[in-house]
Amino acid sequence: MMEYKGYIGKVEFDDDALIFHGEVINTRDVITFQGESVSELTQAFHDSVDDYLAFCKERGEAPDKPFSGQFVTRISPELHRQVNMAAAVSGKSLNAWVTEQLQSAVQHFGAIKAAGKKAAAKTKAAKKTASRRKDSPQHA
Repeated sequence: MMEYKGYIGKVEFDDDALIFHGEVINTRDVITFQGESVSELTQAFHDSVDDYLAFCKERGEAPDKPFSGQFVTRISPELHRQVNMAAAVSGKSLNAWVTEQLQSAVQHFGAIKAAGKKAAAKTKAAKKTASRRKDSPQHA
């Protein structure tokens, strides 16, 4: 993921064409970019966002904002009832309760993601140490 001026770019690598390509994912408008290197990709992302903002200004249109702070979700009537009851029991409005639950889920996801990165770093360090030991004169 990449971020620039509040816009988030999701990047993929095409191993057939040997090129990175990406798309801004937090807007309804279509904004794409591509590059052969990380620096080229980053520049293309920035240029695409800047071009989009300039195009909107030129046309006198407001650019699609990355997030408004509002979203609509559809759930079953039974789940709606249960969520409303949970909010009432906790003494919170439905919006406050749902916001709290979403924040908790995102924090949990962030903790899982951080733990995964930490474990990957430990594995990489262990492999490097094992490789050094294997190559040392006392093991020859």
